[in-house]
Amino acid sequence: MVTKIVLEKMRFHAFHGVMPEETVVGGEYEVSLSLDVDFSQAMATDDLEGTINYAVVYDLVKKEMHVPSKLIEHVAGRILQSVKQRFPQIEEIEVKVSKLNPPVTGEMDRATVVVRS
Repeated sequence: MVTKIVLEKMRFHAFHGVMPEETVVGGEYEVSLSLDVDFSQAMATDDLEGTINYAVVYDLVKKEMHVPSKLIEHVAGRILQSVKQRFPQIEEIEVKVSKLNPPVTGEMDRATVVVRS
């Protein structure tokens, strides 16, 4: 059975970016994760031990988002590694990091990177 946990649109104010002003004033970011993990035990027993505690996942993401980086690609990679290290039972993970209103010369809602493992 393929089972999936999806955490969508976690929002953070963080200080990532190449432009100097981004590291001073910061910006708004969204992070979404998709975790393929067998949680059939939790379905049968109603026990948290049989699944992934998404409050812990959120805290891991929050910790990585508060480490300034030039590139959101770097942030996404750190999040992926941190979550996989804490929860080795995850079979596959996808991490999306979006910079909202990125500093470009035109109008853009967001720039997003996606990493999978």
